Amino acid sequence: MPSAGLSTRRAVQLTALLALAVFYTAQLAGALLPNVPVFVTASLAGLALDLYLTHQQPGLLALLGKVRFDVTTRQLLRDMLIVIGLVRIPDVPPDIERPLTLLLLISYAAHFLCQAVAQLVRRARTLPVVTRNIDASALGLSAAPPRLLARQPSRRLLRFSVPGTVGLVLSAGTSVQEWGLIGVSCTFLLSFGSAIYLGTWLLPKKRPASEREALAWLDAWLAEYRPTVGMYFSGGTTSAYQANMWLSTLAELDGKPLIVLRERFMVQKIDATDVPIICIPKVAHLMHLEHSTLKVLLHPANSGKTSQVLRIPTIKHTFTNHGESDKLSSCNPYAKAYDQVWVAGEAARERYQLAEVGVDDRDVVEVGRPQLTPIQPYAGAPEGAFTTVLYAPTWEGWDGNPGNTSVVLAGENIVRELLADPGVRLLYKPHPMTGSVDPRAGEADQRIRAMIVEANGARGGERRGPETAAELERRTAELDRITTTAFRASADELERMKVQGTPEPGRAARVQVATEAWEEAFWASFPEWEHQIVTGPRPAIFTCFNQADLLISDVSSVVSDYLTSEKPYAVANTSGLEEEEFRRTFPTVRAGTVLTPDAEQVPGLLESVRHPEKDTLAQARKELKIHLLGPSDPPSLARFNAAALELAAEAEARNVRVARRTAEIPGQREADDAAEEAEMEASAPTDPEDAVTT
Repeated sequence: MPSAGLSTRRAVQLTALLALAVFYTAQLAGALLPNVPVFVTASLAGLALDLYLTHQQPGLLALLGKVRFDVTTRQLLRDMLIVIGLVRIPDVPPDIERPLTLLLLISYAAHFLCQAVAQLVRRARTLPVVTRNIDASALGLSAAPPRLLARQPSRRLLRFSVPGTVGLVLSAGTSVQEWGLIGVSCTFLLSFGSAIYLGTWLLPKKRPASEREALAWLDAWLAEYRPTVGMYFSGGTTSAYQANMWLSTLAELDGKPLIVLRERFMVQKIDATDVPIICIPKVAHLMHLEHSTLKVLLHPANSGKTSQVLRIPTIKHTFTNHGESDKLSSCNPYAKAYDQVWVAGEAARERYQLAEVGVDDRDVVEVGRPQLTPIQPYAGAPEGAFTTVLYAPTWEGWDGNPGNTSVVLAGENIVRELLADPGVRLLYKPHPMTGSVDPRAGEADQRIRAMIVEANGARGGERRGPETAAELERRTAELDRITTTAFRASADELERMKVQGTPEPGRAARVQVATEAWEEAFWASFPEWEHQIVTGPRPAIFTCFNQADLLISDVSSVVSDYLTSEKPYAVANTSGLEEEEFRRTFPTVRAGTVLTPDAEQVPGLLESVRHPEKDTLAQARKELKIHLLGPSDPPSLARFNAAALELAAEAEARNVRVARRTAEIPGQREADDAAEEAEMEASAPTDPEDAVTT
């Protein structure tokens, strides 16, 4: 169980922390008494423990760093206690102490020199733009220096200190000066030699383009590529899925697509795509897009940095969102900042009007949901021996409202009812953020998982042969090979840009084929009776839709997407509303079964799934599908593309009008540009990470 693993990890960390305190105390006692065996043993044991913590307990090291007891402080304390031992141990000649102490100080100076050079190298190798799927060789991209030297100062200090510490301890224990001189000299040479080696990355041959040169390259690339429509995205480490769901749609639009990011780490979070990716962290540099041919930017999410790109008047901005949810909270007032809001169907248009957040109905455009193409349509009653039920609850939301998720109040009851039916195969796919706000949701999630594991153990049955597992392993290796770019352990941002330059033609298509093959192998590797707990990015939610005969979820975009299949579904009502009011408040519920927290409706729901003649909501699902997702003709992608072209034409017309007016006022444009540039510089954060996203 995860809780047991957490308890074990904490016990190990506590033991290590206590051992660290014991070793320092014993080292001090051995130096002051003095007691040579205790002193030597404690010194070496403390060094060994620090090496272990560096590689095996990064969490504890992070905690120690917060209280300013990091590796540098611990090593300084350890060496200081060794110097005290050299002074206090009677058998150590006094003339040994001074040269060894002086040499130790010089070795620390070499370490800090190496750190200073490493900082210069990192700054030189931090360009104002980061790219992927773009040939940026003109920026002077080169292989990165060793990670230990350039980006791991703590590990470097600790590893390079080993010969010095061992040598000093041997000198203290044997009263032989040479051991300390040899050991500390090795430490000095390692640090000083590393500084010299790192300095070669500051020479012209390895030094990349300057900021001015990189921005000039950006302008030249934009002028050559001539992008027309792009996707703008900014977010945290777990939010990349919001952008990834739009990659296939963006790639199929007419024109030259582009992905614009703001966080450097996000470049590697974007899934396999042939679309050029460019990350521009600073707002002042972002304004270079104003002079490009880019006409439309799609926004799948709001963030604190969205307002920065909205200041570019030559580009039209549309909010596409990353899901169609019934909750009024999903109609964010920020949406009125965009030129248009693109929604799936009429229901979302009505939702914005009910929310009264200032979005003009004329700015709402119905484009469907082009990502839903992979979802297979309803094919009738389950054909096999088992009815597959997908339980996909959402998370508790930032406000922790009990009506947001069914996990806390109804989850265990729903799962219990499903597991009690011998003809049910359960797929449990909780939201990845479950428990992040309300611990009760996380605890309920763990209990549900335990129930499923126990049910599988009690059910038993014949398992698939080893050939299916071998096929899954082969498909996994193939998919990983295609989707994961192999980088050296020391690769930094510039080296990854070099490796991920011009993409291989058709790579995205090959990834799609490999993904479908992996999904087929994944489901084939399990017996049809086995319940599954589905977590992580694979298999994707749409694949689970295709496996399921029935969906049970909460008020969320999962229900809207599932409706495209027209299969039966149910929504858990933990809001406290009466059923009629619940249906009236949330349109997605109108064609589904409403489950109360005790889940007593589950047996009857399963009966209607197995016997379609008892399904009284089939026609309602057809009608609601059109209401939520729009008509199937013309296809969603065609409507989406037409909306993009129309918005681009509006941007072009606006730019022509403004250019004509500006031309009539001599010098006005130059003055405006200068004022805007000064404003950008004044408001730009000094560090790319200073701006906080929401």
